[in-house]
Amino acid sequence: MPTALITGITGQDGSYLAEFLLEKGYTVIGMVRRTSTVNFHRLEHIQDKVTLVPGDLGDQVSLIHLLEEHKPEEVYNLAAQSFVQTSWNQPVFTGDVTALGVTRMLDAIRIVDPKIRFYQASSSEMFGKVCEVPQRETTPLYPRSPYGVAKVYGHWITINYRESYNMHATSGILFNHESPRRGLEFVTRKITHHVAQIKLGLARELRLGNLDARRDWGFAGDYVKAMWLMLQQESPDDYVVATGETHSVEEFLELAFGAVNLDWHDYVVQDPRFMRPAEVDLLVGDPAKAGQKMGWAPVVSFPELVQMMVAADMKLLQEGRTPM
Repeated sequence: MPTALITGITGQDGSYLAEFLLEKGYTVIGMVRRTSTVNFHRLEHIQDKVTLVPGDLGDQVSLIHLLEEHKPEEVYNLAAQSFVQTSWNQPVFTGDVTALGVTRMLDAIRIVDPKIRFYQASSSEMFGKVCEVPQRETTPLYPRSPYGVAKVYGHWITINYRESYNMHATSGILFNHESPRRGLEFVTRKITHHVAQIKLGLARELRLGNLDARRDWGFAGDYVKAMWLMLQQESPDDYVVATGETHSVEEFLELAFGAVNLDWHDYVVQDPRFMRPAEVDLLVGDPAKAGQKMGWAPVVSFPELVQMMVAADMKLLQEGRTPM
């Protein structure tokens, strides 16, 4: 069986990717940082099927040891400080993990076994102040946050190692992808969780920032298949992974509150505290290359995604379980 190493396995994407690879017959190794609080909620149903090992993108020696011991054929680098809002408060930490962490992993692979196939989780936030609509692999990058800047570095260092050392190193430029496993700090999950709370009488209002911002939202479970497909290609390359549709935060609110027969205007309050210092107003990807070269296409629609997330949060609260 092939062996895959996933950094960031405890996150939304990591848990879906681990499930997907297990179904493919992989041995799955998950790298986790030693922290004072351990959060394996997203992996509870498969934790006995994966091997969790300590490692840190801030410590290259730990990465080298990990690669030497477990000898993966594929490495999926999903770990990052991935919350845009936090990147303004922790710009140096974001740069160290989200940018330099990619270099440490790539160089560890170069030292241990340059034949290992590497996937880098790039982001649509790299496009930032968009130069063309829709955004594709050739669109100029203009990040608008420390997170976006760090992702641009990670993206280009992946290309640099690919071209310099002939490594199978690929970047997936993923547009926003959501699920019931999304963290509560992200606006989509913040909305669906509050909708469930309001419907059940546990909250009275929802405070948000810019309601006009538009995003290309897809289902995380669909997007991890694209990650895997990239590493199965004969030659490494970069791919935009998106739905090709754009929706506003207001549209998300309409569907989410509508799923429980409520009017969002009665509960949503715009709060300046949640406005970004530099806003990214419109992101929409062109997934044509992923479709043509890999045969990938999203399955879950935008309305289905929103309804799925609201239903999951309703069930979570009704059962009295702790949210992820």
